[in-house]
Amino acid sequence: MAHESHHCGRFLKGATTRRDMLRQVAGGFGLAAFAALGHEDRAVAASPHRVGLDGMIPSPHHTPKARSVIFLYMDGGPGQMDTFDPKPRLTDMHGRPFPMEKSPTQFDSNGDCLGTPWEFRPGGDSGTPVSDLFPHVRRMADDILVVRSMTSPFNEHTNANYFLHTGHGLAGRPSMGAWATYGLGSENRDLPGFVVLDGGLIPPGGLECFGNAYLPATHQASVLRPADEVLANVKPRESIDRQRRKLGLVEAFDRGIRASGNDRIESAIRNQELAFRMQFAVPDATNVEDEGAITRREYGFESEYEPTRIFARECLLARRLVERGVRFIECTCPRVSGDRWDQHGKLKEGHENNARAVDQPIAALLADLKRRGLLDSTLVIWGAEFGRTPFSQGSDGRDHNQHGFSIWLAGGGIDGGRTYGATDEYGYRAVENPVEIHDLHATMLHLMGIDHERLTIRFGGRDMRLTDVHGKVMHDWIA
Repeated sequence: MAHESHHCGRFLKGATTRRDMLRQVAGGFGLAAFAALGHEDRAVAASPHRVGLDGMIPSPHHTPKARSVIFLYMDGGPGQMDTFDPKPRLTDMHGRPFPMEKSPTQFDSNGDCLGTPWEFRPGGDSGTPVSDLFPHVRRMADDILVVRSMTSPFNEHTNANYFLHTGHGLAGRPSMGAWATYGLGSENRDLPGFVVLDGGLIPPGGLECFGNAYLPATHQASVLRPADEVLANVKPRESIDRQRRKLGLVEAFDRGIRASGNDRIESAIRNQELAFRMQFAVPDATNVEDEGAITRREYGFESEYEPTRIFARECLLARRLVERGVRFIECTCPRVSGDRWDQHGKLKEGHENNARAVDQPIAALLADLKRRGLLDSTLVIWGAEFGRTPFSQGSDGRDHNQHGFSIWLAGGGIDGGRTYGATDEYGYRAVENPVEIHDLHATMLHLMGIDHERLTIRFGGRDMRLTDVHGKVMHDWIA
């Protein structure tokens, strides 16, 4: 059945809000935690920028266009000249020596020009060219802004993934999803504000890509699986009364040290509160059987290809989580026979397997959000840590290329139906309006109503932020 477009109206009786839940568990843990709410409220009045231990700003810095973000992470790096950046000159030069100077690549076994095996065709009224790898996404071209001039400082997966997810090339920085919830929180206290839907491939760099680092621990991602049981042990195995008694006992032990304001203790208690509420909220949010057969079919639930079915569930869950006020959702790629989008060989087979897995679900997600009136308030980002080289690695593969690659954005205030920036005639380097990852992060926060220069936390003697000392808002992308 179809759900209304709402964010906070699906709370279960008995665990509706944080305050209501704490009132109900009123002994021990409940009383102390309820008392802490007054501390948070006082912090709102005391700070012009943040709210107590949560870190939330009292209100957005400016009027937001996006309430939520869905990041469709294409692990490994699709070839820009194979997907959203047609290069007929490269195809004409296929098999001939590459005429430009080559920078070192990760494996440095670089050969001749490698043209794309796929045709590009115009999509929508805008005529935006999209590869035959994405026939379903092509139909949504009028809603998509293709950025063809992305750059990154890294050409190795782990460092590039840290940089994409955290704005820094090494482990130890908060994820962009953690920053989003640190600034704005979630619109649903019964669900995590930052969710990663694990399709089977955790990025190189591991769970550090989704961590909170020096932000309060409550802002780390919750990793869910697109399966019947999305989270292990989420279903209660004990009575609610027994759980309440256990929480009270924990509070009795923690009462003395909680007053110290220790973040680890506070975060542990808050996570226990959330776990209590998730027992009711997660099964409801992830029950795709509530959806009609037509909707499930549109997403690809009936596909013969298992990876398509996996990503279909991810995308449908992402929409259901957005409906319920979850702030940031990342969908990771399913495992296919050709590995992630990292085709150092067998380019045609590998890219077709990966595209087959995600094309139909992504198009269905965009159409579904649009139909429900949610696309205007949901920023959808498609992209990877880097792109691929226009010259071959071996006979039929491409190496990593951070000098110029493509992403696309839709919804959430984005002016779709067009392209931005350009690479050279071979698709090797950004030559028009180059864009940095910091710029993407700055623009994402801006669309959510956050000034990226003002969302900071004091750590190591300096004010840290997602964009470090960089980043500019790409106003040309915004409607």
